[in-house]
Amino acid sequence: MAEIRFAAGAPHAPGLIGLMQTAPGPVKDVVAHTYRSLGEAIASSAIDVLIIFANDHLANSRIRAYPDFLIGMAGEHRGPYEWFKPWIGCRDYTVKGAPDIAAALFGGMTKRGIRMFAQHENLKFDDNISVPVLLTDIEGSGVPIVPVLQNCTVPPIPDQHRCYAVGQALGDFIRNDLPADMRVGLLGSGGLSHEPGGSRYYFIDEDFDRWFLDLVASGDHDRLLRELTLERMEAAGSSGTAELLAWVVVLGAIGPRPGKSFGYAAHREFKCGVGAVQWDMDANQPKLRAAAE
Repeated sequence: MAEIRFAAGAPHAPGLIGLMQTAPGPVKDVVAHTYRSLGEAIASSAIDVLIIFANDHLANSRIRAYPDFLIGMAGEHRGPYEWFKPWIGCRDYTVKGAPDIAAALFGGMTKRGIRMFAQHENLKFDDNISVPVLLTDIEGSGVPIVPVLQNCTVPPIPDQHRCYAVGQALGDFIRNDLPADMRVGLLGSGGLSHEPGGSRYYFIDEDFDRWFLDLVASGDHDRLLRELTLERMEAAGSSGTAELLAWVVVLGAIGPRPGKSFGYAAHREFKCGVGAVQWDMDANQPKLRAAAE
């Protein structure tokens, strides 16, 4: 069976690139350590593909026909989309796609009752994919990616229970449908607390962020699914904090495992808390919990 050899969650705030030079030294240190460590882990894990779950910022679908999950099927992925370049402040990039794996993912998830949409043309990437690709140097590593953009904005959005169940189906697909010798990486891109464009645009809920990072690093998924409610994420930052549901998909795929955090920083100009967790894929595989519906 194929193996998941890398799994992590990390934020993608645009300021992590565009505003980095003006950030205080300790904040720069946390960001540099976080993404350098993740990049090194991606390289050392020798994965054959990295599947990235990230939210779509209303750029790729009409609001009245908005898919909960949209798979990028292109043979190469280019970004950032022209409209977002001044906002992110990053250079152009091109990373390899994995159309065969993307097609298998679409079919495998459909077979498991998880309906996803697919797009063969290049998706319009903003910070959702651009920030992790550039800060971890996925482009330089040569690892192909399959981006999956999920709905964290247009109600009703898939809640923590649904996203965990999607992750469980993803894990089953990887283990049973992909080639036996394939090594897969998973990245949940989004969060932490922030309220993009809202009345609390510069608000960062540091208490929530530290609680969340400690909880997902602990491996206590039962508590996570009880307490990481849509209401709690909304209180920590409307229309932004729910991006953490991408992490929940990854957690559903790997099951309860310990993880390590790379520190935490809150910088007002980033308008978002910064912290990441990588989970230990060498720990003994626990019995996967049943999805809580």
